Amino acid sequence: MLSLDLHPIFRNNRDIELAMRQFLFRAAKSGEPVVEIIPGKGSGQLRKRVLDFLDQRHIARLYERREIDPKNPGRILIHFRRG
Repeated sequence: MLSLDLHPIFRNNRDIELAMRQFLFRAAKSGEPVVEIIPGKGSGQLRKRVLDFLDQRHIARLYERREIDPKNPGRILIHFRRG
């Protein structure tokens, strides 16, 4: 499973957005059915920022659905369309 850990860049908004954009395009091309973005648990602000980014119309077209991992709220799973 492809994974993007945002811990090292959590303070720079532009770096976060660029990293997520590059990661999602790479993940969509890879054929992986599910990938993860790890914003961490923390206060939840970074998770909210990630979810807001994922919910943008032009980004949401890349994937089928997204969910917060029910066993680990510091992890967001992105499911891609198959075939």
